[in-house]
Amino acid sequence: MVAQFLVLAAVLFCIGVYGVLARRNGVLVLMSVELMLNAVNINLITFSAYLRETSGQVFALFVITIAAAEVGVGLAIVLLIYRNISSPDLDQLDQMSG
Repeated sequence: MVAQFLVLAAVLFCIGVYGVLARRNGVLVLMSVELMLNAVNINLITFSAYLRETSGQVFALFVITIAAAEVGVGLAIVLLIYRNISSPDLDQLDQMSG
């Protein structure tokens, strides 16, 4: 039973890593990071239920809180980038350095 959840979390995490490494769109990178954080939450909840402790669930709540803050700040940064260069493409950020 535990192995099924761990496999699901591993697959979601791998999809998230691929999305961060392969995508150039800022919003898609943020979505991939959220996918990785959800995979971590699945692992925390799985081990919390397996070990019959609540510490994993508490850590999952912290991860959800941090993810919400990350989305707010990340989306604001992506909107500012879009406003300045009219594209959410992260490869064009080197143009703003000078």
